[in-house]
Formats: sequence, structure tokens, C-alpha cells
Amino acid sequence: MSYKVLSAFVLVAVVAACTSRQQEVVYVEEPVTTEPVFTSKYR
Repeated sequence: MSYKVLSAFVLVAVVAACTSRQQEVVYVEEPVTTEPVFTSKYR
């Protein structure tokens, strides 16, 4: 009897460990300033 209960707990633990988890959402903040634009003012 205890062997069946132990096997059931092990099976539940394995199934719970193998379930796919949702991926975390990562937000990347854009830089506040823009890159300088080089013009042909000083050639």
C-alpha cells in the first residue's frame, strides 16, 4: 500500500517539475537621449 502512495507522489512531483512555465516578460527601456547626427558642417 505505501509503495503505491509513494509512487503516486513521485509521479505527481515529476509531472509538476516537467510542466512548462510561462516566460518572464522583460521590458527594455529606450535611451532618453538620441545619438548625435554628424553633418558635413566641419569637413
